[in-house]
Formats: sequence, structure tokens, C-alpha cells
Amino acid sequence: MSVQPPPPSAPATGTRLVICEHCDSVHRLESLAAGERAHCLRCGALLYRASRLDIQGLLALAIAAAVLFVIANVGPILQLSFRGLHSEATLLESVIAMSRGFAGPMALVVAMTLFVVPLLQIALLLWVLGFAQAGRRAPGFATAMVTLHYLRPWSMIEVFVLGALVAVIKLAGLLHVVVGLGLFGMVGLMVVLLIIAKRDLHPLWDAVGEREP
Repeated sequence: MSVQPPPPSAPATGTRLVICEHCDSVHRLESLAAGERAHCLRCGALLYRASRLDIQGLLALAIAAAVLFVIANVGPILQLSFRGLHSEATLLESVIAMSRGFAGPMALVVAMTLFVVPLLQIALLLWVLGFAQAGRRAPGFATAMVTLHYLRPWSMIEVFVLGALVAVIKLAGLLHVVVGLGLFGMVGLMVVLLIIAKRDLHPLWDAVGEREP
């Protein structure tokens, strides 16, 4: 569905507005049924969507993401064996090994996109959703929501998982390769973060009120 643009005159007190990120047109914020989407009348871009998950459901997903993040970074990604030699490494150990060679800049990119950004996303989600579940607005709520918006494109876990699967296929003919617990955790984390990313967090602004505690 498409939301209606506001009249040329100033909006009445309490009228909720939404601005299109693509063309900057202003629309009234209308209530949507579960699964519905609101599109801009000018450019057709997606403005927001109604989530089938409530705050409690989103919080449960955020907690699951935190658990999977720990598993992904504690367990080894791959276990390699060749003629009695055995080698395994976690994600952070791999990043540290990369940083010691000529691939130092690449190690920084990997650390940011696979560790720092997901960690910030999960921490901010737990922060705002934990307070929202208690019926309060988290301190720094606006800053956290804006940061979450800008962090979304920088999480590259799905790219890493795809690369890891390609590596497993390539190495399987040369070495004995065992997929480690860390890679399973990374796959689970990828799925959970993708589910969260497809949920519109805009309703949180109304759910937690206008004042911070």
C-alpha cells in the first residue's frame, strides 16, 4: 500500500510523519496490518513495513544472535588434517595471522565486517529492546537507532560464509577438511541477523515513548 502525503499546511499536533530516504518526500505514518508495506507515492521506494514480530520476539532473536556470535568466535572455523598434521583456527586467530603479513589492511576489513560491526549491532539491539521490553526508552535511544540503521550495510557475514563454503569445496580434494563449530555458529548468526534486518524497527519509536529515563 502507499501512504498518503500530508496536506500543504502544517500537520496537526500528534500527526506522525515519515520521510522517504530516496526522494525526501514527507508522508503521514499510517498503521499497517501484519505483512503490509508502505511505499512512497513519489518514487515508489519502500518507506516501512509492518513486522509480524513484537518487541519480545525481536529481543529473543537478539539474544539468539548474541549466543551464536559467541559460538562463531570461540569455535574453530575449519579443521584441516594432512599426513598426521592438524591445524585449526578461530575467526579472531585467522585475523591476527593475516595482520602479521602483507594482508594487514585486509585483516582490518575482515575484523570490522565480521566482528566489530556484528558485535555493535547485537549490543545495540539488546540495549534498545531490553529497555523496550520493560516499557522504557533506553538512554541514547535515538543515537542507537541511527547507528543501527547505518551499520546494516556493513555486516558481511554472508560473504564470509559463502567464501568459507567455497574454500571447503576446494580443499576437500587435497586435505581432510572438517567444518568447525565456529562456521556453524557463523551460519546461524547470518540467518538470525538477516531475519532481524528484514524487520522494520521504526515502530520502536512509538512503542517506547518520547522521553528517555
